[in-house]
Amino acid sequence: MDQMGKTLRVAAVQLSPVLFNRDGTTEKVVKFIEKCGRQDVRLAVFPETIIPNYPYFAWVTPPAAITDLHGRLHDQAVDIPGPVTEAIGKAAKNAGTVVVVGVNERDGGSLYNTQIIFNADGSIVGKRRKIMPTFHERLVWGWGDGSGLKVFDTDAGRVGALICWEHYMPLARYALIAQNEEIHCSHFPGSMAGDSMSEQIDAAIRHHAMESGAFVVNATGWLTDKQRSEIAADESLAGYLNGGMCTAIVAPYGRYLAGPLQGGEEMAVAEIDLKAIVRQKNVLDTTGHYSRPDILQLKIDRTARKVMEDTQQGFEEIPEIQGSGL
Repeated sequence: MDQMGKTLRVAAVQLSPVLFNRDGTTEKVVKFIEKCGRQDVRLAVFPETIIPNYPYFAWVTPPAAITDLHGRLHDQAVDIPGPVTEAIGKAAKNAGTVVVVGVNERDGGSLYNTQIIFNADGSIVGKRRKIMPTFHERLVWGWGDGSGLKVFDTDAGRVGALICWEHYMPLARYALIAQNEEIHCSHFPGSMAGDSMSEQIDAAIRHHAMESGAFVVNATGWLTDKQRSEIAADESLAGYLNGGMCTAIVAPYGRYLAGPLQGGEEMAVAEIDLKAIVRQKNVLDTTGHYSRPDILQLKIDRTARKVMEDTQQGFEEIPEIQGSGL
């Protein structure tokens, strides 16, 4: 089938984690993937670092007091590949669903805010790390690099993905737009910064949909009252862990097809028609007829940054001297 004539059901999943419990949260993610399979959902997006949980503690706890909490998060973080990716990959394959999920990735002694893209056959087609942790997040996560600023071919279409305030980095967004993404998968932590955060997300995802001419599937997390009190014992600080939800699906022309959801665990589900991309780009194609590469261009360094590289220096053999008698 011509990809641009393809229709499919997609879902943004609003979910509450099991705090500091990798296996418990993974089980919840798997159950929602199974639900997506029963509902013929072909692509599902889960919240930012939902496994095991977003580090809300760094938002409401002084830096000197987060050492033990950071250690707990590291202990429950995700190895890629590992048991978590095996479980989600198996669920994605059984459901026939492309899955985009946020995890705390463990790599040595460091943690990274990572998106994993699973194809409908359960294989990992992409992994990328947030390139710039925001504010308090810099106490928890390392930086990603340009190697992950890619659009991935999946059974649902050409999928691009960014995390939270990466949507305030216009060149990062344009990097995906220039690769002709069809479905943009985004996620935010949810349950923080109140209504102002919900309004920010609304502006970010609707603007990106219009500018890219792509569908946007955005998932935010959600905390229960009990979880908020567990994270911030001080009631004045617990108030910061509120609002910030905007789980939704947006059409290329900027209108909501489903959501935005408020509190609770549920899914925003919509059927999308990729023909709408062509209709929107007929009006505004920011990497085509509405671009001026003679004036403005984007350059990307896709180098994967490594702390060590092995080099092999060759040595020329000394030729044998004939008849030397030596």
